Amino acid sequence: MTNSELVFQSYGRACHKPAFFEDFYTIFMGKSDDVRSMFKDTNMETQRGLLRSGILCLVMHARGMPDTKIRALGDSHSKANMDIKPEYYSVWVEALMETLYRHDTEFSFELEATWREVIRPSIEIIQNMYEQ
Repeated sequence: MTNSELVFQSYGRACHKPAFFEDFYTIFMGKSDDVRSMFKDTNMETQRGLLRSGILCLVMHARGMPDTKIRALGDSHSKANMDIKPEYYSVWVEALMETLYRHDTEFSFELEATWREVIRPSIEIIQNMYEQ
């Protein structure tokens, strides 16, 4: 089984309940006052739906999907649009790993390393689009 398939299966195990996305934002916003302030006027129900599809885009890009949706995310999160600074993505990844540990019953140190490897290229595309 490829690494992207392992991550795809992990995500499937973890995200089948809405609590996954609720817990993610609790963890993510708990990591930084700056992050928390970015969501102060956000409809979190809508945001959780966006997160669901965003993570799936990362996983599907790793499985060979063209980077069109990743680039669209990068554009929408760029300095010119939502102004999501590149350094926030490391906080985002840490929150994702913590959430996966809580919700994927098969999550492990090895699977965490696999997740990080698999989503890194997509995250880097998004970060590199900040100034564009």
